[in-house]
This record gives sequence, C-alpha cells and structure tokens, in this order.
Amino acid sequence: MVEEARGRRRRGGGHGGNARRPAGQQLAQMPWRQPEVHDRPVEPLDDDGVQALHRGAMRILSEIGIEFLNDEALAIFREAGCRVEGPCVRMDEDFVMEMVRRAPASFTITPRNPERAVTLGGRHMAFVNVSSPPNSWDIHRGKRPGDFATFKDFMRLTQAFNCIHVAGGYPVEPIDIHPSVRHLDCLFEKLTLTDKVCHAYSLGRERVEDVMEMVRIAAGLSHAEFDAAPRMFTNINSVSPLKHDFPMIDGALRLARRGQPVIVTPFTLAGAMAPVTMAGAVALSIAEALSAIALLQYVAPGCPVGIGTFTSNVDMRSGAPAFGTPEYMRATQMTGQLARFYGLPLRSSGVCTANVPDGQAMWETSNSLWAAVQSGSNLVYHAAGWLEGGLIASPEKFVMDCEVLQMIQRYCEPPVWATTEADIAVEAIRDVGAGGHFFGCQHTQERYTTAFYSPIVSDWRNYEAWAAEGGVWTAERANGIATRIIESFEAPPMDEGIREELAAFVARRKAEGGAPTDF
Repeated sequence: MVEEARGRRRRGGGHGGNARRPAGQQLAQMPWRQPEVHDRPVEPLDDDGVQALHRGAMRILSEIGIEFLNDEALAIFREAGCRVEGPCVRMDEDFVMEMVRRAPASFTITPRNPERAVTLGGRHMAFVNVSSPPNSWDIHRGKRPGDFATFKDFMRLTQAFNCIHVAGGYPVEPIDIHPSVRHLDCLFEKLTLTDKVCHAYSLGRERVEDVMEMVRIAAGLSHAEFDAAPRMFTNINSVSPLKHDFPMIDGALRLARRGQPVIVTPFTLAGAMAPVTMAGAVALSIAEALSAIALLQYVAPGCPVGIGTFTSNVDMRSGAPAFGTPEYMRATQMTGQLARFYGLPLRSSGVCTANVPDGQAMWETSNSLWAAVQSGSNLVYHAAGWLEGGLIASPEKFVMDCEVLQMIQRYCEPPVWATTEADIAVEAIRDVGAGGHFFGCQHTQERYTTAFYSPIVSDWRNYEAWAAEGGVWTAERANGIATRIIESFEAPPMDEGIREELAAFVARRKAEGGAPTDF
C-alpha cells in the first residue's frame, strides 16, 4: 500500500490518473484546425548571410545556368529574353526577382469539403501524410512491396487524423496496379475515402489532366469554378544538380495555367547532389527552385507557388541519405529565411533515416518536424508514416508521428501562454494557501479537462501499472490504434451522383488506356 501510494504521487496524476489509458479505448484526438506558429522563426543567418546566399543563387542562375529538358520551357525562356544555349538557361537577377514578386505570399486551397480548406503562407502550417514509398512495414508482416489494399488503409488513416491536413502523394505505391491506370484508381480512392486537399503527381500530361478533372468532378465544380481558385496542388522536384526534367515542368505548367498551386522542391543532398557545405547546398536549392518559379510566373502571373526545401546530407561513409540531422535542421531554417526574403510560402518535411518505428525514428523525425516549426514552414510533407529515408511507409509510425503533430498543434495554441488575470490565478493561489494542493480547487475543476495536452499513444503511467497491463511498447500500441481506425472507418459523405460521375470518368479513361507507358 505504501509503495502504491508513492507511485501515485510520483506518476499517477489526478482525475483518473492511471486509468486514463485503458486498453482498447476509442481514439480521442484534437479537433480539426490548422496550427499557426506565433514564435519568432529561428534564423541562423544575419542579414549579410541572407544576402550572401541570395547573391550565390543569382550567380548560379546567371553564370552557370539551369538545364530544362522541356522544349516548351526553353521557348518560353527565349521569349522572356533569357539566354538559352541548348537545354541550358541563364537568367539575370532582375528577371528572376520581377517574376518572384508576382507570386502571392499566401493562398488557400479548397477541396471538395470547404471545411477542410488549407491556407499556405504567413503563420499557417499544414501537415501532409507520407508520400511515395514503394514499400510498407508493420509489426506483424514486416517489410513488403506496396499494394492497393495498403494504399487504401493509409488513406483511411489520413482521413481519420485531424492533424493531417493534406492527402498528398500515394502514401505507399500500389505496384499491383499497372502504372497506366494507377493514378485513376488511386485518385478515385483518395477522393472518396478523404475530403481533404489532394495532390497530383506531375508525371505526364494524361495523369495531370486526369487528376484535375477528377478533383473538379468530386467537388461538383464547373470548369470555370475550378480554374477560379486553388482546388489541389502539385509538388515538383528538380534533378539536382542544375536540372529540371520534362514531365515535372510539363505538369507544373499545366497546373499553373489553371490557377492551381505548384510547390518547387529541389532534392539537394549535401556531399552528393550538392556541395558538402550547407550554404552551398542551400544556394543551389534556391537557384533551382527560383528558376522554375520564374518560368511559372512568366506564363501565369500571380499563380500560387511555394518554395520547398529537401536539403540534407549523406552519410559520407556509405553515401546513403541522412535525415533529421543537425545539418538538415539548419538547412531548413536557412531556407526559411530565404523564403521570407522572397515572400514565398515554404514547404519542408518530417523525415528520418530509421528503418523501423524505434527511438531513432522518433528523434530524427522530431528534429525534422521542429525544424519545420522553427523555419516558418507552411506545408510539411511526409509528416506522418515515413521510414527508411522514404522507402517505407508504416502505420505504426503514422500514428506515432500524429502524436508529435498533435503536440506541435497544442504548442501553437495561444491559451497555453495566456496571461489574463484568470490565467495568472492569484486568487486560486490565495485560496489554496501554503502546503495545499490544487487538484480540488475551483480553478482546476473549471479547467482540468482542457488544461493540458492529452496523448493518443503515449503511456503516462508508472512502470508497475504499465507492466501490469502487459508492458505494451509504443509501436504495439500504435499498431492497435491504426488497426481499430481502419476496421471502424467510415468514409466521408459524397453525393451519389458525383460518385457515379467520378466512377464513370475512371472507367472511360481506363478503356482509353489511361496514361501511355512503354511496358
């Protein structure tokens, strides 16, 4: 009895203490909202440092140039007065900055459910599910190639968690569906299993045009209504160093001309595809991003765009990418400073190198996510479920990451640091007096249910209570949560007529062959 009481004082807490994490409890999560970061950004660069990186990027653009493997883009740059030699385009600072100034500092994307609209820019943050791994992993089946059933399960998790604001790329690549029609099946499921903002891969004309049409149909919009405001987005990557390929630029141009947002994210790994120094890698990343943004703003002035950062380092012993490192964090913060300098929304990521959802996975991902907060990121890709440097999506990791995302969301809520008279609580302190406790006082009774963050995966009981209920480790608890969500999932409502129109479009495009492939 003495030891039990000592344990309660040590870890139990009030109002249910050890009983607040019963096995099999229903998920109780925070409501849907977009966090707004009120902290000042972490800025490792002074003004001279920002100017130095800007000048470096401008020198890369004007002296070295960027290759565009897209004839349409090359023709547009020639028309704009840039110097085009073969695939290489050189552009002067005046042109680049004139184009960048056309871009909006903030924009809102409205999906089929207007209540899930997401603002990118300013203090707003939006979290995106893991996107594009070819494999999945869970504690029962281990690592295996992605398939359509697993894809749909991840879409259910994406919809179920309020802290995930955007249904980005495929959370796992369903390789059991032929690439020619994969986008049709995947977007049908994405648009029916979720009602959140979604994304198109810029991987060929047919895929981009099909996805825009499916998003339009799902929202019940006319073509004019779709074109009038952002409804979806794409993210394109450069081929670092110094290159943009055909399909990415083609897709970006198609979306920009219809007023749909394009995020440009170079993949610059310091020591491999970029200089080994963080400043060199960031300067290269900025140059590659601005070259594409300048193209889009010339073609579609004022189209919504964002600048992305995926600058990290490699393991110099093996050449493997490393994520969630100190260098990754600083590169993200530095890019945040440049994004504010250019007045552009910023995209970063919640990434790690770990192979399973263990301690390494969570410290690396937490480093990445808090770098996103510190840098002023507006869109955070791969925020839940990423493992093995992007080669694995894991449902356990998805749930564990959502715990961190909820904590970030709570951290951003102004009531946490409010300083009203009621918050400073002098009268409650007076009432309790010396030697008293605050569990039962009126001030606590009025606030205890909402005063603190309540976890969905973390177990706050002491060791004895945890061990008495089987000593379940975090990944096991997360697996149970994911399984219950998937098994009890109910899709968001969709008008039956719209669903039928969407299904008919998919059937017609499949009959036409979908997107061309060489196999």
